[in-house]
Amino acid sequence: MKLIPLMTLHAEVKPPVEVGKGPQGQRLIGDCTGGSFEGPRLRGTVLPSGGDWLLIDPAGVGHVDGRLTLQTADGAPIYMQYYGIARSNAQVGAALAQGRAAEYGDMYYFIQPRFETGDARYAWLNGLVAVAEGRLMPGGAEYTLFNLAS
Repeated sequence: MKLIPLMTLHAEVKPPVEVGKGPQGQRLIGDCTGGSFEGPRLRGTVLPSGGDWLLIDPAGVGHVDGRLTLQTADGAPIYMQYYGIARSNAQVGAALAQGRAAEYGDMYYFIQPRFETGDARYAWLNGLVAVAEGRLMPGGAEYTLFNLAS
């Protein structure tokens, strides 16, 4: 399996609303307020829509469920949906408390993005299998995305 760099995405997210403990765990909802993305074949902005719906199960595992609307620099809208796993720890909490970003690898944080667009210039995204590693930063998250080579 070969991973090809796709892009780095910065998502700005409001402090999460804590829904509380429900039957499946602790629910937190963070609204996306913007951001940017850049890679070898695409770049642009993250529109202020969508967000992250995080469920922390009784074992402390975070189940990430996210949706973003991207707009390329040349005007193409792209829908990005992703699921994943995030396990935070004291090291990440300390970095954020000090106003610093966590480093990649400080926590187990991986997502599986899926893309949809009707713009012919970016139709190649509709058929990609992608994976990404994430890291938390004050006010949001950053993801390094890769697609699997055929």
